[in-house]
Amino acid sequence: MEYHNPVLLKECIEGLNINPKGIYVDVTFGGGGHSREILKHLTTGKLYAFDQDDDALKNKIEDERFVLIKQNFKYLKNFLKMYNALPIDGLLADLGVSSHQFDEAGRGFSIRFDAKLDMRMDRNIKQTAADIINTYSEEDLKRIFKVYGEVDNAGRLANVIFHSRKGKRINTVNDLKATIEKCVKRGRENQYYAQVFQALRIEVNKELDALQELLLQSLEVLKPGGRLVVISYHSLEDRLVKNIMRSGKFEGEVEKDFYGNKITPFEQITRKPIVPSDSENEENSRARSAKLRIAEKK
Repeated sequence: MEYHNPVLLKECIEGLNINPKGIYVDVTFGGGGHSREILKHLTTGKLYAFDQDDDALKNKIEDERFVLIKQNFKYLKNFLKMYNALPIDGLLADLGVSSHQFDEAGRGFSIRFDAKLDMRMDRNIKQTAADIINTYSEEDLKRIFKVYGEVDNAGRLANVIFHSRKGKRINTVNDLKATIEKCVKRGRENQYYAQVFQALRIEVNKELDALQELLLQSLEVLKPGGRLVVISYHSLEDRLVKNIMRSGKFEGEVEKDFYGNKITPFEQITRKPIVPSDSENEENSRARSAKLRIAEKK
């Protein structure tokens, strides 16, 4: 099964600062590229990986030090407790959609292929992107396009979809593109469609809710000195990661004690995000918008 090269691999491994006897978690297993590299640095240590996509399970690594858990990473703490694997030495998250999911035409993630508007990472959940497009109120459509897609004319876009679907259900990628064509600025078609698809994908998979759960749980599951290593691909994710690493809160405001000292659960290892080199961007198009942040639990 075709999965592209893992993004910022060397930087992630360095960021984890691996203890060969430690316990590590890769919450976004995918093609297993990051996991395989982590295992190379372990001796008696253990690696737990999470992925909710059935396709990813086909890449399972046969190694007694490795456990693959088919679950959304928002259930991180529960499953680590079940495996008696707490506390952990490091956690890696490579967020967003895998290149494999984009390249599988039938999954409906990509604007390149006509397919049903699906976009479910876990195909056991019921609601698809088509369901959202055809059943959400105009106001809710506007909200997700504005907040999750950062679409400039989200109100007009929602209005066009809302009225178009009364005549005929919007079921496929091409149906949607044809419906919203009039909302797109000329010369910016691909960027616009990508923003719309991003908004739908985040809503279908409740990605930002799951990320907030993960980041809050990381505070509980990491041992002091344990590392949190996160790659994000758009500003909404990156803002949540940056704020939790800086202040332990999503709003980003740092609390102070009675003496005015900052109370923060993490030491930021990276003040500014690490981004891929030009050569990595050329080799792997998925890397282009990647931002890596690293923090250590105090």
